[in-house]
Amino acid sequence: MARSTARTRPAYRCSECGWETVKWVGRCGECQAWGSVAEAAASPAPRTEAAPVATPAVPIGSVSVEESAFRSSGVPELDRVLGGGLVPGAAILLAGEPGVGKSTLLLEVAAQTARYRRRTLYVTGEESASQVRLRADRTGTVQEELYLAAETDLGALLTHIEQVRPELLVVDSVQTIGAAGIDGVPGGVTQVKEVAAALIRVAKTRNITTVLVGHVTKDGSIAGPRVLEHLVDVVLHFEGDRNSRFRMVRAMKNRFGPVDEVGCFELAQSGILAVADPTGLFVEQHHALVSGTCVAVTMEGRRPMLAEVQALVSSQSTEKPRRAFSGLDSSRVAMVLAVLEKHCDLPMPRQDVFVSTVGGARLHEPASDLATAIALTSSFRGEAPGKGLVAIGEIGLSGELRRVRDLPQRLAEAARLGFSLAVVPPEPGSRPGRREVEGMAVVEAPTVRQALGLVGLGPQHG
Repeated sequence: MARSTARTRPAYRCSECGWETVKWVGRCGECQAWGSVAEAAASPAPRTEAAPVATPAVPIGSVSVEESAFRSSGVPELDRVLGGGLVPGAAILLAGEPGVGKSTLLLEVAAQTARYRRRTLYVTGEESASQVRLRADRTGTVQEELYLAAETDLGALLTHIEQVRPELLVVDSVQTIGAAGIDGVPGGVTQVKEVAAALIRVAKTRNITTVLVGHVTKDGSIAGPRVLEHLVDVVLHFEGDRNSRFRMVRAMKNRFGPVDEVGCFELAQSGILAVADPTGLFVEQHHALVSGTCVAVTMEGRRPMLAEVQALVSSQSTEKPRRAFSGLDSSRVAMVLAVLEKHCDLPMPRQDVFVSTVGGARLHEPASDLATAIALTSSFRGEAPGKGLVAIGEIGLSGELRRVRDLPQRLAEAARLGFSLAVVPPEPGSRPGRREVEGMAVVEAPTVRQALGLVGLGPQHG
């Protein structure tokens, strides 16, 4: 008689991310949380055996793709991020901070889907049905084919799916749904894994597009086990500043399309509105020449966006000079300051320096270095750089300007919006020169020192 090789061994599991280890440790090796590792129930080692299959393997060329064709969500900016729309049977995870507008966006998607006579089920675990109805009245998203249920039990949720038979399922949120007979509380690692796995299994077998709302932790990452992100087909992050109505949806994982697209929205009293041209939100309209400003062209995914950088350099007000940066990477601004002092004869070690973006824009790519340098120099000298100027380029530690990606798209967007002059790094292997792009003059400069001279902010000595 064959002896079973199955055995059990004690395991310790992190309550924050689900990481497991064979011995207790004070700090989780995955999420670095302290005091979150506790002993978990021992489970038998798995045994693998051959089992019958429901559908035999077939040549890939004979597999039909009609059932997985894109269907518009009714929200063009979301379709852009998804790669074309919603795919039947797809599991989508939408995560974001509290109050950013996740529920408002998904209620709009559910209503637009129901408007095309496709039955939709919206399950809320965080609000009552009447609260969701009040929001639907305010945003005009009441539709006949939109079904609403307030539920926190997985078994009851599956019964709702069986009765309604929707084409789109929205669960707000996956951390509020609990499964009977599973250890832990709703929102815990074990519960989230079981609930997500059950909903995704139903989505695949019934060809239901399923959207799960996920919470985020203090550092902005998705709460719960990392396996949740592996289970779903699409992971979307909904981002926004509490002090601004501007919102962005960014794809972090997408099995059906690109992961370098973003969708732009504005959160208004009447609901969430798509913003097809967001540049105007981040560029201030000055009626006269103003010192300390310059416009950069950044790429959000594959979409070029213009954003204004503003700088203020003032006399030292305290024993230690102050440095305050908003909307930019503080380490890159500090590097730009060092390069200006070393290579452009701008002594600012004892000056108070404040640098910010307009409208809450966030500039994290190096292409905004040159605009930051021009804004700082303009404020320091008290001279305006000129109207209709955009600056694009990464600054190296030796003061050279480096090429950035997607330069033609950036220049085309600046020209479309009426800018007349662009300062950019030179083409590789060519001499710096001047050319025209759709009526806009494009001037190439190999160094930041020469770029400042081209806009009338060159060094006064040295």
